[in-house]
Amino acid sequence: MVLLSLLSVEALAHGVDDSTRNFLENNTGVQFIPFLYIGAKHMVTGYDHLLFLVGVIFFLYRSKDVLLYVTMFTIGHSVTLLYGVLNDINVNAYIIDAIIGLSVAYKGFDNLGGFKKVIGRQPNTKLAVLIFGLFHGFGLATKLQEFNIPEDGLLSNIIAFNLGVELGQFAALGVILLLINAWRKLPSYEQFSIATNTALMSAGFMLVGFQMAGFLLN
Repeated sequence: MVLLSLLSVEALAHGVDDSTRNFLENNTGVQFIPFLYIGAKHMVTGYDHLLFLVGVIFFLYRSKDVLLYVTMFTIGHSVTLLYGVLNDINVNAYIIDAIIGLSVAYKGFDNLGGFKKVIGRQPNTKLAVLIFGLFHGFGLATKLQEFNIPEDGLLSNIIAFNLGVELGQFAALGVILLLINAWRKLPSYEQFSIATNTALMSAGFMLVGFQMAGFLLN
């Protein structure tokens, strides 16, 4: 029911409120702090990005492993966010968001050991996180491109937005880690790990279906 309610409100994932929309459409020059804030807010409210991060860190117990995987994801989405906007690389928003949904399903399936059962081996998880990070970055870029942001101050503003995304990501990640670490101390963590990752995989496929329906209807 929660997943269905999330899917019914597209604005929670990649939409923007009226004040943010008005600012993006009418800003001029360097607006570092506003773009920093918008980037952070976009990441914190982007449940598809957050679901993917939950899947990535779900079975990571060491801090250095969490840092490594989050760094791979950060490098991926930073590269394509900056490259996509600065070079005006247009990607269909529905398709890219469907791929982002697929990344969530992939990580849930991976956490369940699905690849070992189906193909007999585990794909390179670090490489997968990096590649999907590239797609997540294009998802962020396509949203900004909808507003035809003026060229004046564009580089500084996009850098600020990307820094905001990183700040939002680490803030959300901190909360997620606190919750998961607290849950790991309870017997229910192992008991419900399969159910949790099955739900994560299901949510990813629901996001794919939602975005593909939007693509076909629009």
